Amino acid sequence: MADSEETEKRIDGETEEKPRTRHKGKHDKDKPWDDPSIDHWKIEKFDPSWNESGMLEVSSFSTLFPQYREKYLQECWPIVKGALKEHGIACELNLVEGCMTVSTTRKTRDPYIIVKARDLIKLLSRSVPAPQAIKILNDEMQCDIIKIGNLVRNKERFVKRRQHLVGPNSSTLKALEILTGCYILVQGNTVAAMGSFKGLKQVRKVVEDCILNKMHPVYNIKILMMKRELAKDPTLANENWDRFLPKFKKKNVKQRKVKTKEKKPYTPFPPPQQPSKIDMQLESGEYFLSDKKKQAKKWQEKQEKQAEKTAESKRRREEAFVPPEEPTKDPRASSDDKNDVAQIASSLKKKAKEFGKRKSSENIDAETYIAASEGPSGKKKSKKHSRTS
Repeated sequence: MADSEETEKRIDGETEEKPRTRHKGKHDKDKPWDDPSIDHWKIEKFDPSWNESGMLEVSSFSTLFPQYREKYLQECWPIVKGALKEHGIACELNLVEGCMTVSTTRKTRDPYIIVKARDLIKLLSRSVPAPQAIKILNDEMQCDIIKIGNLVRNKERFVKRRQHLVGPNSSTLKALEILTGCYILVQGNTVAAMGSFKGLKQVRKVVEDCILNKMHPVYNIKILMMKRELAKDPTLANENWDRFLPKFKKKNVKQRKVKTKEKKPYTPFPPPQQPSKIDMQLESGEYFLSDKKKQAKKWQEKQEKQAEKTAESKRRREEAFVPPEEPTKDPRASSDDKNDVAQIASSLKKKAKEFGKRKSSENIDAETYIAASEGPSGKKKSKKHSRTS
């Protein structure tokens, strides 16, 4: 009966869920660091009073350096030694074995500073300048050495892609440094980067995409610029930015051309059998020749081919000495040209005469024209008078 009542209650939806009460133990107490005002990501500066007794064991790290760095390391070693001495770290430069060693001392208080010192000698061995490498001893600064030599097998391809990362006049590298806030140095088969964790993650992605030919660094720079602009807008802080970011696709991918074979008309009969080498020799009569005659024939064919090749090479050499064909003048064309010149000269003469007549009519003065017209008429009258008299 009780079971039936329970099922009826479940069907009717009258069952009420009882709230589970959690029993507090001795560890379920409010912690002092569970305050929302505390920034858990903030790295506080180390205080020597936290570790007054110092280190119990000696920790040391050593790294090799290339021979071309020997002279520079000798010059800058006093600066490195002074910087490490402030933190109680001993350092040694061994030029015989070509290695640098750092180790803790009794004065060392910060337990993590030995890891920072290890990163310092790594950066120095990878051609990072000493003033820049010493900045790694700060708590806010991190480093990452990206190995790119084993990502590409072909040497020429590797050099070309590494140059894409650097860019013309190191412009691409400078843009990456500004956007990520990291110091980047491309040297040999490695890329050394120094900065924050976020910036180092972005640098590693850009470098690997470039060397593996996934994406050109210029496109990654465009994406980083857009992300920086989107970060300024507080309304988009909790939204997905994929819809705003551009999606670049490769356009130079070689596509395989599908070869289409022409279908021949179907025939139930098999193709005719091809003649063998012996059949061809029997047909030409070479099969019945002796070995000496066969060798003589082969030698004759070889000589003929050689003669053809020599003649061809001689003809090619002599082509350079063959004079070019001179253009021949056609007599008909010259007579036509003369006629054309004569016509042009006559037309120019006519135009000159007409132009002279026009000028003379324009230059005539009215008074002179009237005086000229009156002169001969007076003479005529005087002649008439004389005749009558």
